Amino acid sequence: MKSYLAAAIQMTSVPDLAKNLAQAEELIDLAVRRGAELIGLPENFSFLGEESEKVHQAEAIAVESEKFVKTMAQRYQVTILGGGFPVPVNQAQVYNTAILVEPNGQEVARYQKVHLFDVNVPDGNTYQESSTVKAGEVLPPIYHSEKLGNLGLSVCYDVRFPELYRHLSYKGAEVLFIPAAFTAYTGKDHWQILLQARAIENTCYAIAPAQTGRHYGMRHTHGHALIIDPWGTILADAGDKPGVAIAEISPSRLEQVRRQMPSLQHRVFIN
Repeated sequence: MKSYLAAAIQMTSVPDLAKNLAQAEELIDLAVRRGAELIGLPENFSFLGEESEKVHQAEAIAVESEKFVKTMAQRYQVTILGGGFPVPVNQAQVYNTAILVEPNGQEVARYQKVHLFDVNVPDGNTYQESSTVKAGEVLPPIYHSEKLGNLGLSVCYDVRFPELYRHLSYKGAEVLFIPAAFTAYTGKDHWQILLQARAIENTCYAIAPAQTGRHYGMRHTHGHALIIDPWGTILADAGDKPGVAIAEISPSRLEQVRRQMPSLQHRVFIN
């Protein structure tokens, strides 16, 4: 693992596949021009609209999203996480799928979101992700990159389930991807705190691409795509507009924090 720059992209995706991919390409280009070698796109980067419409268009969204991530990785010679898009399971359900693609255009890791957001938020909005999404049944993978470190995958609501990240750190994760479309209401109170907790307790970097603003109807997201170091320090924050958070991922900093706070070695209850 070497020192390098990572980027967490922040988007305002809408119910328009072509428009979203154009926005994503602009932001990837910006990240690359600023030196990023590892880039994360947020959950729902290619489509954020009504659940019924998502399922109706799922085949096209899945094909175009996968093609887009692979094309961008190859064109810009960077590693890219497509942080979440629908992949059809049947006529009524999809998997919320994240893929990691290397500069050669090859997919090296795939994760189907296991924790689904079925929540009545106090602001009056109700979310029922399980109405159209089938939960994944496999723990997320680690991708072992010689240059970029050990990369662990997750998606959005997963951040509230620390056992998933314990699994990733137990398997050797050094960098945690947490792409999201966090609601505006919960995000203001929980987003940053949860991300810092996952980084601190696992002494890992956290890269958290995000959605921001109004997408359709009453759907608002919190924004603040973040990159956080293993001590919990916020290295970059994209604010509340579309853009890019960029920061250095440093193996020496990772080693320093793990030496000074060797909590992973002190675990007692290990499954």
